[in-house]
Amino acid sequence: MSVPGVVGVFAYLDDAVRALRELKAGGHAQLTVYSPVPRHELDEVLAKKESPVRMFTLVGGLTGVSFGFFYAIATSLDWPLVTGGKPIVSLPPYVVIGFETTILIGALATVAGMLLNAKLPRFSRAPGYDPRFSCDRIGIVSFGGPAQLVAAREIRDRAGAEEVRDV
Repeated sequence: MSVPGVVGVFAYLDDAVRALRELKAGGHAQLTVYSPVPRHELDEVLAKKESPVRMFTLVGGLTGVSFGFFYAIATSLDWPLVTGGKPIVSLPPYVVIGFETTILIGALATVAGMLLNAKLPRFSRAPGYDPRFSCDRIGIVSFGGPAQLVAAREIRDRAGAEEVRDV
């Protein structure tokens, strides 16, 4: 069962920002905004927090460097090759392996974090989505009870939405 909602289609960013500010001031908490390009004005109003993907990258990089050094040292200890009286475990040659595994595991963790946080892949279309939102229009979808939806519809009409419809 889906939650009822109202979608507003806006041609201009200023109208969408005005409607979004009024919706946030009116206590509408469940909002989804669709935009063809990232806009900082929308992020400001929504008070978006920073993406957690960078933590995936950090953890992946630290795991990669640890694994790279561990693997190189364990391999050297398992098959010792004494060359010119040098120590079996000498860190400078292992820096390259540590660096490469840092990049590899960090990149893979970044991609995994992006997919997890974006909830991809999606096998069904998000509620209220319209293909115009990927082209040239901005969409604001709000969910809630009947009283909230009536107020949301009025706010979108006042802000200058091209189209307001139920989801």
